[in-house]
Amino acid sequence: MAIFYSMNQITLYTVLTSIVLIGFGIGGNPLKVVWMLIRNLTTNRRFLLLFASLLGILFLNKFELKLEKMMNPPPDFTHVVQRFEGGFVEGFQQLFYAPWLTPFLAFFYIVVFQSVLVASLAIYMYQDRSGRQFTAVCYAVMINYLVAIPFYLFLPVNEVWAHDPNVKFYMLEAFPAFETMYRGLSGLDNCLPSLHTSISVTMALLAARSGNKRWAWFAGINAAIIIFSIFYMGIHWLTDMLGGLVLATFAVALAYRLADLKTVRERVPSVRT
Repeated sequence: MAIFYSMNQITLYTVLTSIVLIGFGIGGNPLKVVWMLIRNLTTNRRFLLLFASLLGILFLNKFELKLEKMMNPPPDFTHVVQRFEGGFVEGFQQLFYAPWLTPFLAFFYIVVFQSVLVASLAIYMYQDRSGRQFTAVCYAVMINYLVAIPFYLFLPVNEVWAHDPNVKFYMLEAFPAFETMYRGLSGLDNCLPSLHTSISVTMALLAARSGNKRWAWFAGINAAIIIFSIFYMGIHWLTDMLGGLVLATFAVALAYRLADLKTVRERVPSVRT
């Protein structure tokens, strides 16, 4: 069953989902948290610089796709990964495929994945007046991308469905125009490590140390669903997922070290009365 038809629709779903998740994460009115995030980004130079750097890294990922096209084609390492794994993803799909499950997982893979990042920034800005947790999120995401991009350039691995004819790309059932509308955000050979794994696990690890139990539980469940979906959809290899787990662990550890080196000393204005 198709649920996505345009990028505008995905943007709208992301905005609405982010607002719902912020409300869930704080257990209150999400709009005042959104306003606080906007206010602090426009009045605090450090927060604005961090946020701008984060956006810059996300755009760098898109530039990587253009740079890759300009380079001489590097060797394709997909066959090495498949030789190591065999038919793991094919067997996974055969075991779990169900038509009703596909749109649910597609929604998490495309919408909830990015909404959790947005919501995390807002929630931590609200609940942590020191700014440490917000800073750690920004650093962790930047580290994820900075480490992953060289792998995508020099150690390309194609998505499973594009290499193995026995594996189905079930994303097309939920988003028929995925290859024409969404593919520009993620190259076909940008597999190792899996950023969907690393970013979602990064958010879960950060949430576990945030002191917000309800958000920690949701972020952990979200990471598990995302990891399930990368195999179900026929996108990532088991090796990609393992690489994503290692990257997430490294990114979170380093992000907290960097955040502690430059802890925000000024108190973030509170909206609570």
